[in-house]
Amino acid sequence: VQLQAFGGGLVQPGGSLRLSCAASGFSLSNYDMSWFREAPGKGREWVSFINVYGGYTPYADSVKGQFTISRDNAKNVVWLEMNSLKPEDTAVYFCARYRHNYFAGQVSLLDQYNLWGQGTLVTVSS
Repeated sequence: VQLQAFGGGLVQPGGSLRLSCAASGFSLSNYDMSWFREAPGKGREWVSFINVYGGYTPYADSVKGQFTISRDNAKNVVWLEMNSLKPEDTAVYFCARYRHNYFAGQVSLLDQYNLWGQGTLVTVSS
């Protein structure tokens, strides 16, 4: 049972990247999911959440209108589309599986997640 995040890399300011989070050993269709990020020297912060149906997708204020979360349960994958990237978006990005099988809120809290991917580094620099 694991999550694997990939798709990070070096991108210039204003560029775009799409991160993927692939699940193995379980079906993503049973779980709400989130993306978090951890910038150098900072704590891990919540970025976005998506419920199992993809119909509820809140975002952190810092990325609202810039990032888009989506999923394909048949492919067992969650994506994070990142546009207009800025140097302050530089971070290791993690996907995480929500621990509840019902919506319990508090989606931005780390302890609401019971499975984490290994992270993928996004560097925004010219």
